[in-house]
Amino acid sequence: MNAWWEEVVETLQAEFSDITDAGQITRVTIRLVIAALLGGILGFEREHKGKAAGVRTHMLVCMGAALFVLVPRMAGADDAALSRVVQGIVAGIGFLGAGTILKGDALNATQVKGLTTAAGLWMTAAIGIAAGMGREMTAVLSTLLALGIFSLMPRIVRRFESPEERAKDPARRTGGDAQEP
Repeated sequence: MNAWWEEVVETLQAEFSDITDAGQITRVTIRLVIAALLGGILGFEREHKGKAAGVRTHMLVCMGAALFVLVPRMAGADDAALSRVVQGIVAGIGFLGAGTILKGDALNATQVKGLTTAAGLWMTAAIGIAAGMGREMTAVLSTLLALGIFSLMPRIVRRFESPEERAKDPARRTGGDAQEP
């Protein structure tokens, strides 16, 4: 092989050398797959209820957050640098969440919709950060708690509402979230 092709091969090997052993590739794979699965669980619940951000959105947010902390950690970033990365993720997800919040419509200009979706995306990013940092059990526990909040809290709130309050908001009668579209 001539020198030019050898240089190309060496460059390609160097470019794909960020994962150096079986342990590291297993760790990266587990963290990203767990993030995608946990995000998918929350996304499935939201999509099942007809909300704007569903399975794919939650999976991508969760896995993206995991990747954002995983790569700097693998590159040897210290805790201060990682703290700035997490701050950036939180701010970025805030912008994504803002896009899911709508204020008012032609009939009711005072109603805000999408807050629960925005908060769910924020929580999904936090779960992704936990998974990316290697805190898989924390990520799983957080997912179960968030799923409980999404699924059980509307039922609990409905139990304590008066019949008049339930009659005012049809979304609450059907198990929907009054703040969601």
